[in-house]
Amino acid sequence: MSKPIVAIVGRPNVGKSTLFNALAGERISIVQDYPGVTRDRIYADVTWLDKQFTVIDTGGIEPESKDMMLTYMREQAQIAIDTADVIVFLVDVRQGLVDADYKVADILRRSGKPIVLTVNKVDSFKKFEADVYEFYNLGIGDPFPVSAASKLGFGEMLDEVVKYFNPDSAKEEEDDRPRIAIVGKPNVGKSSIINRLIGENRVIVSDIAGTTRDAVDTTVVSHGKEYVFIDTAGLRRKSKIKEEIERFSIVRTVSAVERADVVVVVIDATEGVTEQDAKIAGIAHERGKGIIIAVNKWDAVEKDDKTIYRHKEKIREILSFIPYAEILFISALSGQRISKLFETIDAVIQNQTLRIATGVLNEILMEAVSLQQPPSDKGKRLKLYYITQVAVKPPSFVIFVNDKELMHFSYTRYIENKIREAFGFGGTSIKFFIRERKEKEQ
Repeated sequence: MSKPIVAIVGRPNVGKSTLFNALAGERISIVQDYPGVTRDRIYADVTWLDKQFTVIDTGGIEPESKDMMLTYMREQAQIAIDTADVIVFLVDVRQGLVDADYKVADILRRSGKPIVLTVNKVDSFKKFEADVYEFYNLGIGDPFPVSAASKLGFGEMLDEVVKYFNPDSAKEEEDDRPRIAIVGKPNVGKSSIINRLIGENRVIVSDIAGTTRDAVDTTVVSHGKEYVFIDTAGLRRKSKIKEEIERFSIVRTVSAVERADVVVVVIDATEGVTEQDAKIAGIAHERGKGIIIAVNKWDAVEKDDKTIYRHKEKIREILSFIPYAEILFISALSGQRISKLFETIDAVIQNQTLRIATGVLNEILMEAVSLQQPPSDKGKRLKLYYITQVAVKPPSFVIFVNDKELMHFSYTRYIENKIREAFGFGGTSIKFFIRERKEKEQ
């Protein structure tokens, strides 16, 4: 089931990144004032009680001048509105209620999204009680006092957040039509691909705004089968603060990927793979989605008999963490290989939902162990007892061993390669969980 998205919104310097890091449980939001920072993480998966959700940090670069302040706040508030199910509106008790807070509150109120007003830097409620109550003047409900730095007051605030999660979101899961997110950096041709798919198939069953986000879901029929395409292309707004908005396009990608079965990462053939492409592919990989790399504008590339191999090699080299991804060379403009996209999507979904019998898996495991001896450390050798599949989407396996510490990731990768040799699993990641079992339990 796709996770709800919670956005932290507010003026600069109210502690958005501090709150984000505290909720995420580690320091992963690295605020930088220049573009192209690949380590920058502005989203994280969080669990509160039995609820899982994705939190996004809209904190970041300070506006360069006061003229740009409102533009910046409007942009980040609008992005949160586009993507979030619940908005945490963060204000600063020490700065008090300022005019800019009212402006952000107005934007958020018009969105109709649930807003949890959170007053930060309240290290002592007794001391700041009157200051907290001042925020009732915003007219958006009860203020929840917290201290992000000291991790105080999170319980009541998070209880309020999860209260707004939509129980009807499960209905989307009952819809068994394949969901495909078309993602990629701006101007690579995402909209053109969708338009070409619609044009070729001549049937649009529906074209409605997504239930919880402003991304447009388009249903396309190919050979009598319906596919739901999640298009994030139309969501980008022009802004002077280009680097910041570029950074936030990742947030939109997270929400689209979260809802999809298969993610089509669109790359510009004339540019090759960029850092932004790698970041987007990484999001899909982390979430265990099916991945297809669609190299668009292939008609604009001068070719010889080795061009396609050189491009594939380069893509595999840069995106080495997803060696399983399917690669397609297409042209939205000319329609070249666009129809092949449906065929590839079907194959990837089949692999994502493939179940392997336990007996067959254990035959492969025993053969793999006999071909390459498991590693040992200080005289103790790793023993692999048993493997079984526990889930699909992505296919997930549990391996029982005598000592988890001895199961080096390189040996896990070796086992994965053996399973892929036997069953392919093209386009989908495979997850492994290592469990210890004492020898006497055998």
